[in-house]
Amino acid sequence: MTIDEKPEVTSTQILDTSGLVCPLPVYKAALVLRGMESGQVLELICTDPGSLADIPALARQRGDRLVGIDDRGAVQVFLIEKGPGT
Repeated sequence: MTIDEKPEVTSTQILDTSGLVCPLPVYKAALVLRGMESGQVLELICTDPGSLADIPALARQRGDRLVGIDDRGAVQVFLIEKGPGT
């Protein structure tokens, strides 16, 4: 793998919060992450532009790892790896 290549991340679970605004995407993501095992990856789909700040903050506060963000303009897709002990 070269420096420009990124490892493929496969989501364990997908949560689509399209149409929901703050704080619902954060709240629903936290609930789903709570039920996941350490190392599993949540693919979170959002349409709330505030999610670009809110979801990384959620991952930091919980001790999870944000492994990807795809900002498609009207839609944001986040990949969050559940951290150990969270």
